[in-house]
Amino acid sequence: MDSELNGSELGTKEFWESSYNREIRNYKSHGDVGEIWFDESAQWRTIDWLLNEQKIDKEASRVLDLGCGNGMFLVGLANEGFTGDLTGVDYSPKAVELAQNIAQDNKLSITYKVADLTQPQDELGHFDVVHDKGTYDAVSLCPDNAKEKRALYLDTVEKFLRTADSLFVITSCNWTEDELEESFAEKFVKYYTIPTPTFKFGGKVGNVVTSIVFKRKKE
Repeated sequence: MDSELNGSELGTKEFWESSYNREIRNYKSHGDVGEIWFDESAQWRTIDWLLNEQKIDKEASRVLDLGCGNGMFLVGLANEGFTGDLTGVDYSPKAVELAQNIAQDNKLSITYKVADLTQPQDELGHFDVVHDKGTYDAVSLCPDNAKEKRALYLDTVEKFLRTADSLFVITSCNWTEDELEESFAEKFVKYYTIPTPTFKFGGKVGNVVTSIVFKRKKE
């Protein structure tokens, strides 16, 4: 894929540190957990698919949330009765701090760690489900070397998947399904497309966001 997104402050650590620092203050003052990226409906579509259609093992599966932000995706899983290993990572220490506070206040057993996903993260181990909601988008918006960082990110994700049947679930508002398939083709194959809202413009139908499930490409 030759096209690249224009760089944006949304692709910088400084932006997210500032944003989550503000959200920590709001949470401590008003109990507001902050923004849920792509709104709650995108999050619940994925949770519903994992638990009710894919029927992942609620007790034994290991789930990793990439770029976890305030951690509400994993909170959602936990509130639906998921008792397996839940881990969230983000390169923003402030995001991790906010997510930890929310989980602790809700008495939920969720692990959150600071991690840069464009660097090897072997110590985190392997997972049955790896989830990304907007993180690949943010990497793609990095003002410096976005293409290289996207490749490094995918290298890291591939190593997280425990087996060839492990799931990589990604939701994007910047890349279409075809673009994601093309970009991921070297390492992943499409397993399922989670239906998302559509819109019609100029006689053409498109999606507000794209949610796709991939599996690791078999050698």
